[in-house]
Amino acid sequence: MPMILAANANAQGSHVGEWRHPDAWDRPASNLANAMRLARIAEAAKMDLLFLADGNGVRNLDKPDLFAATSPSDRPGVFEPVTLLSALAMVTEHVGLVATTTTTYDEPFSVARRFASLDHISGGRAGWNLVTTSNPGDALNFSHDEHVARDDRYERAGEFAEVVKGLWDSWADDAFPQDKASGRFLEPSRVHALNFRGKHFRVAGPLNAPRPPQGHPVVFSAGQSETGKELSAAHADCVFAIEGTIERAQILYRDLKGRLAKYGRAPESLKILSGVTIFVGETEEEADRLMAELDALVPMPVALDYLSKMVGTKMSAYPLNDPMPQFREEHVGPTGIGRAILAMAAAEGLTVGQTARKILPQMAGNLFKGSAMQVADQMERWYREAACDGFMIAAPVVPTGLERFARLVVPELQRRGLFRREYEGRTLRDNLGLTRPENRFFTARAAE
Repeated sequence: MPMILAANANAQGSHVGEWRHPDAWDRPASNLANAMRLARIAEAAKMDLLFLADGNGVRNLDKPDLFAATSPSDRPGVFEPVTLLSALAMVTEHVGLVATTTTTYDEPFSVARRFASLDHISGGRAGWNLVTTSNPGDALNFSHDEHVARDDRYERAGEFAEVVKGLWDSWADDAFPQDKASGRFLEPSRVHALNFRGKHFRVAGPLNAPRPPQGHPVVFSAGQSETGKELSAAHADCVFAIEGTIERAQILYRDLKGRLAKYGRAPESLKILSGVTIFVGETEEEADRLMAELDALVPMPVALDYLSKMVGTKMSAYPLNDPMPQFREEHVGPTGIGRAILAMAAAEGLTVGQTARKILPQMAGNLFKGSAMQVADQMERWYREAACDGFMIAAPVVPTGLERFARLVVPELQRRGLFRREYEGRTLRDNLGLTRPENRFFTARAAE
């Protein structure tokens, strides 16, 4: 199985100062032409998928410096992701199209319908990134006075996933003969009404869409708490992981794979993608120079606001030269990222100011920097030493960062036999080495 390569499709790259760099796109907010170009870059490089993160609110209104500057994960002016990916499906043929939709402030029927539609529109290339909303302010946009409690969010998410998958199985694969001669548009015996009744949802079904080409669009997740890992083990096909060292990544890899047996799953049924920002140049010096240029574009008040967002605490209250505090609350910012930042700061003995600067390009996740050979060496080590099954690639500057990765690193990975030269299959599941789920309500017809 080749290394999996996914492209983070954020139009503002991975660095807080990205959009100000001369090589970055001008006016990246809700720009369809830019998104189409990024999709074509990823497909020309034979990458597995494009990934769109998303949220349901404008963030950081309480942090004026960061609000004005905008960090990559804020997304105040973006397309609704499934709408955008449906448009990108029209200008691509092979690359997977994966979008985030929350289970906290949405409904299973609507999510099942959106991603079934995207799977049909794209010919079997859709993926759903299943998340629980971490930003408390999003609740206020959905008729809630306060954020749903964390345990309730994960309990709801598990039930949500069960309903979505049940709805995707509403129709047998052969349920729509659409035969003009017989006048039979559909076969009434080949539909199943879900009639789900649970703690959080009551959904009758069936879904008003044929079964998706992939059976189920590929389900992604990213939670690294105990509840998040259990949710992934039960329902996800792929996990986005954020770990700053290979040792921690190996522990997480074994942990996640080790949870699958209790759900009747084999280790190869779950693919783990490590999040990594890649600074690559023709030389190591060129990569170093790009990082220095980007860091210089971010004033310290913006950097502190960004750190505050990531760890959930107002960091301007702490002296810059003091050691980075270790907060012990259960919920630390966006939990997995916040904890990774604290672990990194403790391991490296960083001050508050150093931590704020360190996370500007990669949110405390992994970072590979150097020439194509140096970057490929690091990727090969992580892949061969069971730290991941592939990578979620974030470019520091868009589109030039992804173009450099495609031009410099991908050929080196191909030369080493680590990455494909052509797509293996037609669907995203095919290219990820995942099997097509059987319909739980309809077994395959006997061969005729």
